[in-house]
Amino acid sequence: MIEGAVLNRVDIRRPDLRIPFPIDMKSRLEGARAIRAGRRSKYLLIETDRDDTLIWHLGMSGQVRIYAPGDAVPAPGKHDHVQFDLDTGAVIVFTDPRRFGLMDLCPTAELQDHRLIRDIGPEPLGNAFSGPVLAAKLKGKTVAIKQAIMDARVVCGVGNIYASESLFRAGISPKRRAATVQGGRAEKLVAAIKTVLREAIAAGGSTLKDHRTTDGELGYFQHNFAVYGRAGEACPGCDCDISKTRGIRRLEQGGRSTYYCPRKQR
Repeated sequence: MIEGAVLNRVDIRRPDLRIPFPIDMKSRLEGARAIRAGRRSKYLLIETDRDDTLIWHLGMSGQVRIYAPGDAVPAPGKHDHVQFDLDTGAVIVFTDPRRFGLMDLCPTAELQDHRLIRDIGPEPLGNAFSGPVLAAKLKGKTVAIKQAIMDARVVCGVGNIYASESLFRAGISPKRRAATVQGGRAEKLVAAIKTVLREAIAAGGSTLKDHRTTDGELGYFQHNFAVYGRAGEACPGCDCDISKTRGIRRLEQGGRSTYYCPRKQR
């Protein structure tokens, strides 16, 4: 929708989100044409014909609402922080109740060296992410594998839920030292990450609290969780005595909840 459109009006309704907006963001974007829209890790990238790229992160609870030409656009709400009015008549509104999102503007030629982009690891669904690549990234790492695969410098875009689910499918304990995930284990983990993410995308993501798709619909992948949020329950294919094994376990790693099966994950 935005590719090829001119940003007729850019309404920035506060000075900052997670970080301050560039002071000249409005003047650099207003009247510019969006020539390309893409993504790197969790950052949306909108390149303009003024040789700038808008770097946009939704944060924990940020949402993008898109109104087609002719749609009634409601009056700005308390958490509607940025609005783009396009020359097509479409309107894009960024809503962020917790203000964990951000927007920054960077000369396109310098994008790969931008502090938010330069250290990002391979895309998990790209061809560059493979067993040998992951194994090399993990060499020498003493942290637990769950924490390692959530580090965007190792592989980008693997969040807390999908890390737990991927490790379960690969049969790898989240407590295992990252450096020991080599060879076949690394291959299994890469395959599991790719499968989990593809299934989650097809299901529209996971709605636990306030996640919505751009058309306001809920995600459905939470109905397919094997372990996440299921402490004390049986995992898929379980044939053990839950009263003795206590089923799926929960532990805290790096301030985040991890769920796993100690019998199936080593």
